Amino acid sequence: MGSPSDRSTRITHTEHLPARTGRHAPWPQGIPGAVTDAVRATGIEQPWAHQARTAELALGGSSVVLSTGTASGKSLAYQVPLLTGVLAGGTGLYLAPTKALAADQRRALRALAAPLGSAVRPAVYDGDTPPEERAWAREHANVLLTNPDMLHRALLPGHRRWTAFWRRLRYVVIDECHIYRGVFGSHVAQVLRRLRRVAAHHGATPVFVLASATTAEPGAAATRLTGLPVTEVTDDAAPRGEVVFALWEPPLTEAHGERGAPLRRTATAESADLLTDLTVAGARTVAFVRSRRGAELISLIAQERLAEVDRSLAGRVAAYRGGYLPEERRALEQALHSGELLGLAATNALELGVDIAGLDAVVLAGYPGTRASLWQQAGRAGRRRQGALAVLVARDDPLDTYLVHHPDALFRQPVESTVLDPANPYVLAPHLCAAAAEVPLTAADGAEDLFGAAGAALLPKLADRALLRRRGESWYWTRRERPADLVDIRGQGGRPVQVVEEGTGRLLGTVDASAAHSTVHEGAVHLHRGRSYVVRELDLTDAVALVEESSPPWSTSARDVTDISILETETEIPWGAAKLCFGTVEVTHQVVSYLRRKLLTGEILGETTLDLPPRSLRTRAVWWTVTEDQLDAAGITPEILPGALHAAEHAAIGMLPLFATCDRWDIGGVSTALHPDTLLPTVFVHDGHPGGAGFAERGFHVARAWLTATRDAIAACGCEAGCPSCVQSPKCGNGNEPLHKRGAIRLLTELLRQPAPPEPAP
Repeated sequence: MGSPSDRSTRITHTEHLPARTGRHAPWPQGIPGAVTDAVRATGIEQPWAHQARTAELALGGSSVVLSTGTASGKSLAYQVPLLTGVLAGGTGLYLAPTKALAADQRRALRALAAPLGSAVRPAVYDGDTPPEERAWAREHANVLLTNPDMLHRALLPGHRRWTAFWRRLRYVVIDECHIYRGVFGSHVAQVLRRLRRVAAHHGATPVFVLASATTAEPGAAATRLTGLPVTEVTDDAAPRGEVVFALWEPPLTEAHGERGAPLRRTATAESADLLTDLTVAGARTVAFVRSRRGAELISLIAQERLAEVDRSLAGRVAAYRGGYLPEERRALEQALHSGELLGLAATNALELGVDIAGLDAVVLAGYPGTRASLWQQAGRAGRRRQGALAVLVARDDPLDTYLVHHPDALFRQPVESTVLDPANPYVLAPHLCAAAAEVPLTAADGAEDLFGAAGAALLPKLADRALLRRRGESWYWTRRERPADLVDIRGQGGRPVQVVEEGTGRLLGTVDASAAHSTVHEGAVHLHRGRSYVVRELDLTDAVALVEESSPPWSTSARDVTDISILETETEIPWGAAKLCFGTVEVTHQVVSYLRRKLLTGEILGETTLDLPPRSLRTRAVWWTVTEDQLDAAGITPEILPGALHAAEHAAIGMLPLFATCDRWDIGGVSTALHPDTLLPTVFVHDGHPGGAGFAERGFHVARAWLTATRDAIAACGCEAGCPSCVQSPKCGNGNEPLHKRGAIRLLTELLRQPAPPEPAP
């Protein structure tokens, strides 16, 4: 694993975030003494100033978003008005993006409300809730904790079974609202508009209280999400312990990857080593990993290495990710709360507000995609105000490499704005159908704070498709099936694929339909709870992947090929002789093969072809063209043109997350020396979600800054011909062929030499 002195050479920067004292304020008027007494019983004599201000606004009838740092006490800020409303005879609805967070908040609410006895009756209502508990919740609960998925699929379509609850609804709490971005955020925005319609139908106008990590313009984002005016509270008055934040670059290895490029030690292997060392030292640690597979692998490696030191320690490290069965998730959450687990390798399911107080360290295995997520994850450490350690381990990736060598881009820049578009017609249309099935649509629903002009324009089109029928001044759903069942708000593209052990028939877990082609194809290595399985068959018709336990010394990664066609150019502006465009495209993907890579080093052992059907995606893209004169000026010959465009495309995809609230897996790209729709050399970067997610549009508006950072990142890399740290992509369907690093630098330099393009209209 290397000595501490070896490790110190991998640290490219250390940032010291000083401790901060807190500022108190009195609770506002109107809170029952029983509630403030319950708060004091937890050891809190006075709230922080931002907690008091949030409660004051909510109690006064104003919707409010609290956007402050991790561990700043956001929960108490909404719990106090929620309990106040319940004691006055009302009900409250709490929405979390994950089941784990809802379960955690029920524990917290029960503990806080214990002195109030049976007056407060919280219940979790989600896909894991047994039928008998669902029945109890309908009859007795006055605080319902759920998620947007369950609200969309069950609570809103079945609102007539919850009449008493809806009629008394006083507060709607939306926790971790910064998660609702892109297509998912746009869907949730429509679900919340449907919620407001249903509540109004039953005579209620609830106040919305939102909690967010630190983001830019949280009030504007919350207004887009809810459709209501929302006041923001951003002055964080909570104390904070000192945090030491290290940026870590894994060393180069003797191994070589595609086209002979040098390979760094993987972020997975480095993070597993750090988790091992911190566990041995007795430090409570979470390693945040971007993929489910990565979480499993880090846990497995750490367990093996801990067993060599002390067998008792191996059982105190585990993985936590989506796709586990409900009982597995609950057991892990309990073990984490009790301290039985000392180390955890987790996906961003634990990035959210699940109370994992008392952590000593956080390891981030790769940049999580946005600064907001970076600080949310890093803030998990030191939640009891003690000093803490956070380490960002760079992946072999252009953006990660750029960030660990440009710390100001992390520590001196504001967090991003939340991007979502509720008027996206691919999102809006099915929610109009769902809303009509819940309560027939009327002209009032075309108000700007509900479905707006975009909704009004869609209604006749839905009628033409025989989905809605107009009768008088109202629009009705015409079919038997529930429209809520026709749309997946997380954009996962169909029912999950079940992962089943072939020999026993045991269900191991699930994989999102959108990820099945690339993760559980025949021959894929699938990790689950520290065990390794190989996929023997993927049945797309029945949505089942059959696996058998096996431990090959390699991992697998899928490759696909992509074609793109322009359907509509919405905006086109000159950039010198070049053109910068934004519009609608159709992207066709097909997974064609998979690579076997040696564990830890990532060295390629072989490639196997696959026969899977193509998938089409209608989405939004930004693209730019270059002319022959520009190519001549840049010294780009026809022989190197495809490689220069391809390298620029890869690096641009890698750098866009610095400017938009996305990561590289949210977006894709295509480059071609002669595109049939433009008849010019063209580079496309597109959103990876149906209808678009706002990321490509953001790139269009900040094109000069984005492509300047792209050029600088390529030029700063010390490799000779291109490597994963600059122009190679981990998801390239062409095996990173061809690539021409120097050509990409010259091409982007020539493009950026042109006068700045006119500022696009927002």
